[in-house]
Amino acid sequence: MAHISVVIPVYKAENCLEELYSRLKASIETISADFEILLVEDCGGDRSWEMIADLAKRDPRVKGIQFSRNFGQHYGITAGLDHADGDWVVVMDCDLQDRPEEIPRLYQKAMEGYDIVLARRGKRQDPWHKLLLSRAFYRIFSYLADMEYDGQTGNFRILSRKVVSSFRLMREQMRFFGGLVNWMGYPTASIDVQHAERFGGKSTYTFGKLWKLASEIIIAYSDKPLRLSIRFGFSISLLSFVYGLYIIYLAIFHSMPILGWSSLIVSIYFLGGIIISILGVIGIYLGKAFDEAKRRPLYIINHKTFDEY
Repeated sequence: MAHISVVIPVYKAENCLEELYSRLKASIETISADFEILLVEDCGGDRSWEMIADLAKRDPRVKGIQFSRNFGQHYGITAGLDHADGDWVVVMDCDLQDRPEEIPRLYQKAMEGYDIVLARRGKRQDPWHKLLLSRAFYRIFSYLADMEYDGQTGNFRILSRKVVSSFRLMREQMRFFGGLVNWMGYPTASIDVQHAERFGGKSTYTFGKLWKLASEIIIAYSDKPLRLSIRFGFSISLLSFVYGLYIIYLAIFHSMPILGWSSLIVSIYFLGGIIISILGVIGIYLGKAFDEAKRRPLYIINHKTFDEY
């Protein structure tokens, strides 16, 4: 069993894999020579897989996994954790914004008795719009999921074997690595780390992808939107009832005629829109339940550079 495993989802990373490997190797060897690096290639369409296969030939401690198609970052992390053998497992991104040189600090903090140590980014080296969207998402997620989640932490962290074993038991289709780990409740600490600029290229997360990921995660981790829709419906009914009493009062005590054909039509369309929206929310939840009922595998592996025993 490797003492330390490093799990890295890889997508369009051909320009930084060599640098990532050399810096990882230099950093982890300060802790132990007994380690493995699991690189999970998510079918980005570049030369990443060929480079991973070459690294695996040069160093048997590098293990490569290639999906059959693009499944997504959090599924890549899941595949890596499913195959990691280390007593301690580090999860990080491949673009070198997570600095490999911080791994010894994460490990040292874990030795104080923590099962999870998060890398808390001080000043993030990301575009302003991505920072704004990220901050908004984590606030909304924490509220809807009834979970305190630190938006300054990403995927970069170290996990004990106990945490990894528990993570493997959770096989729901909608994957959010940070939320799953946070839900477990194991002793957790965090350290402040330096967040580096991307080694090369640009982020593949567009606004559309970020919005889709955020909405799916919120739906997957909370039924609060359903409960909020019920409260909203009761609120509208209460306001309508009060307004009805007000109209009756004006008609009886002030002899005002009951008019308002236009307002009646607007009210009908308004309530119709609310009803359709609520039905849409219910439909989304039913769709997620349908996906879970299929019990399809979370990912499919096309190639591996290693054999399992």
